[in-house]
Amino acid sequence: MPNNQMPHNIDAERALLGCVLIDESVQSEILERVREEDLYDEGHRLILAAMKTIYAGHKTADVVTLTDELDREGKLERAGGLQAITELTALIPSAANYRQYLEIVRRDSVNRALIRAASDIIQNSAGSPEDRDAIGYAEKLVYDISKREDSGSLAGLAEGDVIEEVISKFEMIQNDPSSCRGLETGFRHLDRITNGLQKSDLIVIAARPGMGKTSLAMNIVENACLRKGKVAAVFSLEMPRVQIVQRLLCSYAGVSMSAALSGKLNGKDWKNLMRASDQLRKSKLFIDDSSRVTPAEILSKCRRLATAEGGIDLIMIDYIQLMGGEGTDRQKGNYRNSPENRQQEIASITRDLKIMAKELNVPVIALSQLRRIQTKEAQLSDLRESGAIEQDADIVMFINRPDVGATPEELVKGNIVKGAAELVIAKHRNGETGRIQLRFLGELTKFIDVEAQGEPTEAPSHKKRDFGENPTAEEAFGGETDIPIDD
Repeated sequence: MPNNQMPHNIDAERALLGCVLIDESVQSEILERVREEDLYDEGHRLILAAMKTIYAGHKTADVVTLTDELDREGKLERAGGLQAITELTALIPSAANYRQYLEIVRRDSVNRALIRAASDIIQNSAGSPEDRDAIGYAEKLVYDISKREDSGSLAGLAEGDVIEEVISKFEMIQNDPSSCRGLETGFRHLDRITNGLQKSDLIVIAARPGMGKTSLAMNIVENACLRKGKVAAVFSLEMPRVQIVQRLLCSYAGVSMSAALSGKLNGKDWKNLMRASDQLRKSKLFIDDSSRVTPAEILSKCRRLATAEGGIDLIMIDYIQLMGGEGTDRQKGNYRNSPENRQQEIASITRDLKIMAKELNVPVIALSQLRRIQTKEAQLSDLRESGAIEQDADIVMFINRPDVGATPEELVKGNIVKGAAELVIAKHRNGETGRIQLRFLGELTKFIDVEAQGEPTEAPSHKKRDFGENPTAEEAFGGETDIPIDD
């Protein structure tokens, strides 16, 4: 092949089309997996299109039906005429090697697409005024090619080792219940219900503003990175990196953030902060605080991170409604001018997040808002802007804090306990749902397990010990201020 030509193999294309004509049993697989643009020769593209038309009409593509279809469309001569079609059947004796021909054709098709993308990237980069736009354009072109080629196929259960894999998994769990445990959240009752956050799962944490969804998600990130040594990526579309680190540092050190911001730290506080800061520096936590980011950009960044770090264990996104789909300028408020289109955009975003979780084989935590007008306990229908969030998520959790919005009289009378919180697992695709009692320590922006944990379905108790409006670190951690931090 001359250097100035695109990658192609005419013989492989002819052999593949010949397989369709001589063996009806391979027609469905070839015609469903090969696109017209996968073929280099124009005549071959016309023949393939005619074959797909015949196949769509529940007929068998052979020399007679193919010739008739091309003649009816007025494309027979452009496709090479009857002689070219007849030669396809004479080229190969059988269709036994059709998969090899298919791989050659698809390989050359991908290489041609990459060459065209590279050319477009060069042209765009030469005239792009913004480096971010140029990088985003290049990443999208390559990502689209990768996504186009990511396709599976139907396979019978007799093929491969899938049944053996499932049986082996059950045997491992039987011998060691923790062998298939997912990523631990740091909340023992949540881990008991979910068996940890499982790879490829999309986990949605939803709540009204001010309920602490960011705090809960960062508590999980804290446990993964600082206590378990995992690699995590946090995408904060709302909060700058410095505020994320500020919360994380105070939470991990067990130091009051309000005391730190008002200059009222004591000696033990400073000691804990210094130890916590050392651990943060050693951690493999990566934070992106870009205010505009799309699922494709997140996927691209996480791919690079996984390559650099040898893998990635957790992704957290704060939050879905601030994300934009491809071609949407969030800062200009371009929502395609209708709530219906915005719902479609959110549906596309959540679908891409689920695909990302599956492709990277990692749990993805995505935060979501609930509708503000809410007079009852949160339900799945309250997820803001799209029911697709409920549909695509493997786990949906709501945060319920009765003290938020409670009157001073209710707090004084003890009808509602300050800091009492409940985590409601409203959807769990692979397990049980339930309710988990937590306590929120406002000054530490931290959720903790309730010591006297009831059944998962138990309603929030208002008889628990009240730490008061602003619990100290001593109260929150059972009298310990010198917080033990893993070295």
